[in-house]
Amino acid sequence: MLFLIGTNTTEAHPVIGYKIRQAARRGAKLIVADPRRIELAEEADYWLRLRPGTDIPLLNGLMHIIIKEELYDKAFVAERTENFEALRETVEKYTPGYVSRLTGVPVEDLYAVARLYATTDKAMIFYTLGITEHVCGTNNVMSIANLAMLTGHIGRPGTGVNPLRGQNNVQGACDMGALPNVYPGYQRVTDPAVRAKFQEAWGVSLPAGVGLMIPEMFDKANAGEVKAMYILGENPVLTDPNSNHIRSGLARLEFLVVQELFLTETAEYADVVLPAASFAETDGTFTNTERRVQRVRKAIEPLPGRTNWQTIMALCAKMGYPMHYRSPEEIFAEMASLTPSYSGINYSRIEKEGIQWPCPTCDHPGTPYLHARSFTRGKGLFQAIDHIPPAEMPDREYPFLLSTGRVLSHYNVTTLYSAGIQSLWSEEHAEVNPDDAARLGVETGSKVKVASRRGKVVTRVQVTDRVPPGVIWMSFHYRETPTNVLTSHAVDPVSKTGEYKVCAVKIEKI
Repeated sequence: MLFLIGTNTTEAHPVIGYKIRQAARRGAKLIVADPRRIELAEEADYWLRLRPGTDIPLLNGLMHIIIKEELYDKAFVAERTENFEALRETVEKYTPGYVSRLTGVPVEDLYAVARLYATTDKAMIFYTLGITEHVCGTNNVMSIANLAMLTGHIGRPGTGVNPLRGQNNVQGACDMGALPNVYPGYQRVTDPAVRAKFQEAWGVSLPAGVGLMIPEMFDKANAGEVKAMYILGENPVLTDPNSNHIRSGLARLEFLVVQELFLTETAEYADVVLPAASFAETDGTFTNTERRVQRVRKAIEPLPGRTNWQTIMALCAKMGYPMHYRSPEEIFAEMASLTPSYSGINYSRIEKEGIQWPCPTCDHPGTPYLHARSFTRGKGLFQAIDHIPPAEMPDREYPFLLSTGRVLSHYNVTTLYSAGIQSLWSEEHAEVNPDDAARLGVETGSKVKVASRRGKVVTRVQVTDRVPPGVIWMSFHYRETPTNVLTSHAVDPVSKTGEYKVCAVKIEKI
């Protein structure tokens, strides 16, 4: 059984989406929880059309039924988890009737899905940004973990919680320490022993404190506390929430370097633009969403004359810290020597087929699935989590709820740079429910102005029942319609992820 929540898999992760569709057509049960009628909702055994921002009540409601009907895995809960009573007490009040009123999901569907998930031997949960891009994103993820542990659907083949990464090497970037609180392999920067290990390897003194997350960087740029940035392969002016705040932060910087393939909206703010090499001009490794470390080989020589790692090395030399790597393989070997989960991986082992970490030794086969015998912390900790409403909801002044996401033909923000992609989907079409379209006096192709408390954009309309009444949906791919001018400045307090999925807007016919 495949339970999809907060993931438009066929458009945002088309390879995995195709595999899910294949599994469903071979007989696997499919459950889709999404406010929009996405493609996979058409093929689902159950489509739970919950209201945006009500994932925690939905998950708590399913757990309420599973506990009440004693469908949970009592042996797994007793042997592998702790804090069960706190979870039981919290979900007690999330009765089917109460959850149905909060989420809009019919009571009979809550019972059917809870029973199906609990009693299916091999059940998997898939989620992505529809879960994390909320002010309660971290708690949404914890609630999913609660449900998987409660039913023992973890630590076995064909089970587990599967976060689908936003791009092909997000997992690899995080593994390599592209986070402000960890070194490669998620080794904490606040751990003196870990810090000492990296200081010795790199021959420098390293700071003991945690760095800034991206929203914090732009807050401090606007406050004049961060004075310079080096942005490599990102376009925050188009992709980050509340983009007027991003623009003002970039404008206040004393010095901005952008390393890019194209002169993006962000690069236009730069004092210096450095040429970047694409994946097709690069040797190295990618680590995919199942933790599989794979070789990547360049198809052509780098058009700028050097790859990105060589540019970074040249900059470091100018700044007084010369590096002497001769190849990506040398860089990888050093990283693996300092990172226990990668210690057994080297280029010769992944020449033909990737290996899934953790892989602690060179004779270790890799780890196809996690948590087989225990969790990283020992016993899994149930979290007692209550509903946390979105930071901004529709009101009389801004009566519509805006949610955002990706369009398959664009995938990410590439519109200007590909004539082929542009020919497939050349401009933004905000999805509007037929009932709302009738009240607004608009039809497919009409132009409207969409405004929030932060900004306004002009877009065309697509009238469709893919979205429920009161909700509009837009992508963020178009320079001419920079949707993230509208989105909320609110972030999850732990992950600092923006609340892209819920904000209040008004619509005016042009």
